Amino acid sequence: MSNAPHRFDDLDFEGFRRLAGDPSLSRHEKVGFPDEYREGREAAIFRDVVAKMPSLGRQGGTVLEIGPGCSDLPRMLARRCQDHAQSLVLVDSPEMLALLPDGPGISKLPGRFPEALLTPGAPSPGSVDAIVVYSVVQYVFAEGNLWQFLDAAMALLTEGGEMLLGDIPNIAMRKRFFASAAGEESHRRYTGRDEKPVVGFNRLEPGHMDDSVVLSVLMRARAQGFHAWVLPQAPDLPMANRREDLLIRRP
Repeated sequence: MSNAPHRFDDLDFEGFRRLAGDPSLSRHEKVGFPDEYREGREAAIFRDVVAKMPSLGRQGGTVLEIGPGCSDLPRMLARRCQDHAQSLVLVDSPEMLALLPDGPGISKLPGRFPEALLTPGAPSPGSVDAIVVYSVVQYVFAEGNLWQFLDAAMALLTEGGEMLLGDIPNIAMRKRFFASAAGEESHRRYTGRDEKPVVGFNRLEPGHMDDSVVLSVLMRARAQGFHAWVLPQAPDLPMANRREDLLIRRP
């Protein structure tokens, strides 16, 4: 049986380091998800990422994943990079990186981003063709360094380079869903009780990303000369009704 979801609340960089070192946890639990949220779903997640990032289908170049964790997703990315003769750079804690296989064309930068860019061999500004940041940016936001993170990542992109901020939990989107008939039915199926979910609009939600944060990221990227779009997740993804993606591209 998986651990209760509350075990994975309020995680930060150090919290994920502790999860990575816990041998009792599954690979999904080590990256903050109960097994039922991710088991058997990662192939669909990866297809959605690839469909949104043409840069992952080009030959050659450099791909960076920030906060890959230790599930199958970074392994899928490594295989795709190998097939396309792309170099892959992984940035995460030493504990997480130790759980991922080494291989030709793969380099690992231990530490928190963007501080890890001070490591010898780190990519330089304007040298990265694709950056994948999947189900990570919410923790960066909660720790209070979202703009530093975003600016440093965008600076790495080459012309035509792309960054996907994927699987963003938008609490406003979640509320809209649970206020709908489909959301009420989903809630009844999940709880087994004939009751409506409690939804509160127009109130403070400290620590949570909402429409204002997502759109602020989009506007900051555009104001600095990048294209940016908010994109829906594929409907077969496990939390497509409450999470969305943001694609940033240097023209």
